[in-house]
Amino acid sequence: MSTLRFQALQEASNRKPLHFEEMDRKSNLFGSNVFNEKAMKQYLTPDAFKGVRDAIQHGTKIDRKMADYIAMGMKEWALAKGVTHYTHWFQPLTGTTAEKHDAFFETSYDGSDPVEKFGGAQLVQQEPDASSFPNGGIRNTFEARGYTAWDPTSPAFIYGTTLCIPTVFIAYTGEALDNKIPLLRALSAIDEAATEVCRYFDKNVKKVTATLGWEQEYFLIDKALANSRPDLMMTGRTLLGHTSAKGQQLDDHYFGSIPTRALTYMRDLEQECMLLGIPVKTRHNEVAPNQFELAPIFEETNLAVDHNSLLMDVMQRVAERHDFKVLFHEKPFKGVNGSGKHNNWSLATDTGVNLLSPSKTPMSNLQFLTFFINTIKAVNDNETLLRASIATASNDHRLGANEAPPAIMSVFIGAQLTKVLSELESVTTGKLSPEEKTDLKLNVVGKIPDVLLDNTDRNRTSPFAFTGNKFEFRAVGSNSNCSNAMTTLNAIVAKQLIDFKNEVEKLIDTKDMKKDDAIFNVLREYIKQSKKILFEGDGYSEAWEKEAKKRGLSNFKTTPEAIKAKVSKQALDLFAELGIFNHVEAEARYEIELEEYTKKIQIEGRVLGDIARNHVIPTAIRYQNTLIENVKGLKEIFGKDFEDIAREQIVLIKEISGHIEGINSKVLAMTNERKKANQLTDAQKMAEAYCNNVKPYFEDIRNHCDKLELLVDDESWTLTKYRELLFTK
Repeated sequence: MSTLRFQALQEASNRKPLHFEEMDRKSNLFGSNVFNEKAMKQYLTPDAFKGVRDAIQHGTKIDRKMADYIAMGMKEWALAKGVTHYTHWFQPLTGTTAEKHDAFFETSYDGSDPVEKFGGAQLVQQEPDASSFPNGGIRNTFEARGYTAWDPTSPAFIYGTTLCIPTVFIAYTGEALDNKIPLLRALSAIDEAATEVCRYFDKNVKKVTATLGWEQEYFLIDKALANSRPDLMMTGRTLLGHTSAKGQQLDDHYFGSIPTRALTYMRDLEQECMLLGIPVKTRHNEVAPNQFELAPIFEETNLAVDHNSLLMDVMQRVAERHDFKVLFHEKPFKGVNGSGKHNNWSLATDTGVNLLSPSKTPMSNLQFLTFFINTIKAVNDNETLLRASIATASNDHRLGANEAPPAIMSVFIGAQLTKVLSELESVTTGKLSPEEKTDLKLNVVGKIPDVLLDNTDRNRTSPFAFTGNKFEFRAVGSNSNCSNAMTTLNAIVAKQLIDFKNEVEKLIDTKDMKKDDAIFNVLREYIKQSKKILFEGDGYSEAWEKEAKKRGLSNFKTTPEAIKAKVSKQALDLFAELGIFNHVEAEARYEIELEEYTKKIQIEGRVLGDIARNHVIPTAIRYQNTLIENVKGLKEIFGKDFEDIAREQIVLIKEISGHIEGINSKVLAMTNERKKANQLTDAQKMAEAYCNNVKPYFEDIRNHCDKLELLVDDESWTLTKYRELLFTK
């Protein structure tokens, strides 16, 4: 097996960058393979074009007759670009995307008259097998029917020779079986709630859009090297492997010159993104060796989530051309930084205003403070739910690992804005005098833009940080679909804005307050109530853990304990009130996430046991036999004095035996715990058993294996080493 490792190393070392030439400038390529407004104007009738525009902007339903005209234009556009098939592209609860391709080609009943056919019925709806996707008990295995339905707010696109139509996925009984439906519901809720609040400040606002700019971190590993590691191929991370002598301690990779092969890959990827309308803008080396980041211009949240899901698929496909393997796992290598997917979130009005960006007028700044403080209050009141939204088996490795935000949710706003909130907190209860109101608006609210000029520092240990004109949710995992975090964040802010408006209206109606007085009074109380969530210090420190506990903040370090928040009464009531999940949908997703966690730990346990026993131990025994033969030879030559001469070899033989025994005993114990866990029927208890009883053996087994890696002859070791995986460019 060691020959496989050295063959892979030879193959990787001989790679040359793939020849690549830009097709055209990015501005000319952008959206070429997207059925966007430009394409629709060319291929749709005016009525059909208006129908799609109304559906996107106002949520108006498209009738079947109109759908036929739209489908006809979409088909002609696709055929003109060499497309042969179409698919409903959706996001089931597997964490990935799904598609079933159908050809445009059809014949008559007797096989004659072949024609390219695609009508409104095919555009609007398809029927994949719902029982084969995670459903949390909503559907029985024998009840297969489910539907995909067209989402006109996310434009169709061409990838390869296939027309991809973004869709939602629902059960025959009507429950959502995907990530898109809850997100769309949450975005509708935030639009309605935020628009109502905006009208306190600008009566012309008719729509508020939640925006998202994600930052995708990833590792690029040579394909041959990745294929030589069974753990990487099966689980997406290395389950064992001793850390390299050189890692990231010199900080020489971060923002450094991008390696040529990686840069060629990025250029190819960016071209594909331009064609697909994904507005990628930034690329750079990340902290760990062979780790990189890609980030786009922000977009409307539903489209941004679709683009990130599509991007992750495109990244893998382009990587194949360049003989790379992309690793999205949050912690593929021990001892170096893992990967996140920072979600930069804000709200924008149809009048062109970013609601989280201060302005030069006191009224605009009061609007900014309203949305700023309400967001903080939403996180304060729902910190456990926000933590649950980013909980996965793989992200558990990263959160709190002194490289990423901790598992404790907190909000960083910077010293300057902390001072602003402190001054607002001192607002008089009740009606403000003219002098107080003038002083407040001129000296506190009015000066926010100037204050923010110096408020540019960032706290990388904060999971939820204000960064000038947006909040950055830094705890989202690199392998995650953004929809889970964005559904939760938009939902809790929507609920908070609804409560805010009700409280303001109550003060106006019952206390005869003016609007500004009522707003200031409510915001003042929110600042007082949200102090526990604000933290400016080092989130990695033990002192913060102790302080957070005093404040009553949660610190859920594992997924099974974190996701209980999703089925708490508070969460169920919130989601039901906003129409995002009914109780059946919420509880089904909870079951699905528990099952996914259990299966991932189960797979990792099996793979680790296999590698430890079938790769590591046989290799160690072969090397040990070499040492034994050496000792025998020394005994023959030196007789009774051999023990002094062979002392180190004998110590090494015993040390190897100890690690072999440790691996065997720990793998056996882990397997027995896995068998016990498999007997449990309650999903929560099974996940907890895998988390608390099975997973702890991973580190013990790994330690023995990693010690053997240092003891065994390098030429004999079968598994590609960290220095080779991380430093082969």
